[in-house]
Amino acid sequence: MHAYRTHNCGELNQKNVGQVVKIAGWLQNIRDHGGVIFIDVRDHYGITQAVISEDEKLKDIMSNISKESTISITGKVRNRPENMVNENLSTGRIEIVVEDIQVLGKSTNQLPFEISGSIDAREDLRLKYRFLDLRNEKIHKNIILRSKVIQSMRKKMIEQNFLEIQTPILTSSSPEGARDYLVPSRIHPGKFYALPQAPQQFKQLLMVSGFDRYFQIAPCFRDEDARADRSPGEFYQLDLEMAFATQEDVFNVVENVMPEIFSEFSTWKVSKPFSKISYKDAILHYGSDKPDLRNPLLIQDATELFKNTEFNAFKNKTVRVISSPDCDSKSRSFFDNMVAFAAENGAKGLAWVKVNSDMTFNGPIAKFISDDIRNELIKVTSSKAGDAIFFIADQIKAAQKLSGIIRNELGKRMDLVEKDVYKFCWVVDFPMYELDPDTNKIEFSHNPFSMPQGGMDALINKNPLDIYAFQYDIVCNGIELSSGAVRNHDPEIMVKAFEIAGYTLEDIQNKFPALFNAFQYGAPPHAGIAPGVDRIVMLIADEPNIREVIAFPMNSKAQDLLMGSPSEVTQKQLKDVNIKLDVKS
Repeated sequence: MHAYRTHNCGELNQKNVGQVVKIAGWLQNIRDHGGVIFIDVRDHYGITQAVISEDEKLKDIMSNISKESTISITGKVRNRPENMVNENLSTGRIEIVVEDIQVLGKSTNQLPFEISGSIDAREDLRLKYRFLDLRNEKIHKNIILRSKVIQSMRKKMIEQNFLEIQTPILTSSSPEGARDYLVPSRIHPGKFYALPQAPQQFKQLLMVSGFDRYFQIAPCFRDEDARADRSPGEFYQLDLEMAFATQEDVFNVVENVMPEIFSEFSTWKVSKPFSKISYKDAILHYGSDKPDLRNPLLIQDATELFKNTEFNAFKNKTVRVISSPDCDSKSRSFFDNMVAFAAENGAKGLAWVKVNSDMTFNGPIAKFISDDIRNELIKVTSSKAGDAIFFIADQIKAAQKLSGIIRNELGKRMDLVEKDVYKFCWVVDFPMYELDPDTNKIEFSHNPFSMPQGGMDALINKNPLDIYAFQYDIVCNGIELSSGAVRNHDPEIMVKAFEIAGYTLEDIQNKFPALFNAFQYGAPPHAGIAPGVDRIVMLIADEPNIREVIAFPMNSKAQDLLMGSPSEVTQKQLKDVNIKLDVKS
């Protein structure tokens, strides 16, 4: 017989009745029912119940074993009495009559929290004792799910003729939007490596090198603040790049992979085909470049309707309106609460009207709306009797942001958000450039290496603010999974694109020497994207916080409480890499 186990704790069933078996795992629970002791043993695969009824020596042994110790139990399998069957367990119809117990690893300290209830413990405790938190069935299953999702991703990418290639972790610093994590060089004093924010340049270099379809499950490192859907420090993405590819080629690959992944690991419906929404329409109708399509409410622009208004709240403002259905039964407190919510999120106010049965308006600002404007508003918003129209008026950027927040909240409070569904969309046609509000200078609005739509002709003949890029985001249920782009592989177009944003040829050569040099040797047109693995698993697991699907996450302050990182190092270590600290307390 094996030293520790003949079966795992999830596989025994009625076929094993009468067999002498050995299982091993963690002592999850001990229950003494009048001299009959029931033991729950848990391992990676499940839980098996064991029972001691007459052997006093075994009872004495059990009395000295703490919960969460690892034990091995030998005994004969029997059927449970019918009134003790547990249909919630795969092993719930059998139990083991204990003949021998071995303690493999003692749990000597008091548990900081109950394993079964660890998700309700303080997060700092959970992260400090993450190895215990991961024993919780829910968290444990999240990590198993993550592993299986990644396995499936690999399989599906290989089936589409992608080649998995690893790229360097120690690389050079480059301006990619977030702060780099720097690694000092011992051999080259005063010089630093950087951990890659993404394998962006390397995957493009692979295309120049003649590889046709590349992918990897790539670690990325960015020194940026945490959010519910963003882990600080380190994250993983399904990184892919394709040579001789258009935007549509990338879409086809992703739409062959993502729906299958979500359908494989979730019972929720997956919307197909993916919607395509221009960046301009996303900002207007959803108030965000990450539109949640489960919410049917749409934002409309009413600025022109109120261009000549004398109503001070709307005068010289951008006005956005949202029509919400079936509000005739809503009390005044509902509207007052929405006004209060808007104020909490920075709005100067939130005006509203109800649409009466005769299509007139009723509400605080109804008297300021003429019949002509009322008729146009009803037409613009497709409102009907019983609906309510909400008004957001502010400067354009604030109006866009606030209208998106109000739309999301109305969808929740009106219970309009479709449940148990994944709604994907592509956001396309991002502006290539934007105006810096502080300096009034043209700058890149997103990825500087995107190919401008219209190529060199657009760069020469168009207003830079009217140029779109072949750039796209994939969004699911209001969460951005990834950005991607058709890359600017033409050195002449690249130089001109950077010149418009105030960069010189020397700037490009200094900041991106390898990539720019490689493009002088016959670069193929290429395109790619990199959906975030952590966010995909977070959505499939229906977890509100990304840390719940990462085995060993940092906290919101980018600290690893389990390993005590970041930590101080010795003077010798600093001397080896030629660093002196100047830390001011």
